[in-house]
Amino acid sequence: MSVALYMDVHVDRAVTDGLRRRGVDVITAQEDGMRRAPDPVLLDRAMSLSRVIFTQDKDFLSEAHRRQLAGEPFAGVAYAQQQVVSIGTCVNDLEILTGVFDPVDMANQIVYLPL
Repeated sequence: MSVALYMDVHVDRAVTDGLRRRGVDVITAQEDGMRRAPDPVLLDRAMSLSRVIFTQDKDFLSEAHRRQLAGEPFAGVAYAQQQVVSIGTCVNDLEILTGVFDPVDMANQIVYLPL
């Protein structure tokens, strides 16, 4: 089973569009009506949908790390630093991530791009 993605509000639309053109299962927080939801709520929402969150919000990492330390489950986080990792690299690496990793492998993990 491949990994499905949940795009945080900080992700450039071009990343989402590029992934969709490649057949990756992606929804955005905006499409899901979660545009203004705080990070803990987004992590819970992604987990309820069995989706790994992709974010470029450094603050998001704090919540994911806190959950790792507390043993609180989440579906996984993929992170790329804004203005450092290109849109093309994000699309390529996320496509690889969704095809290679299983949702079980991503559970409670933080993966940094570029791979």
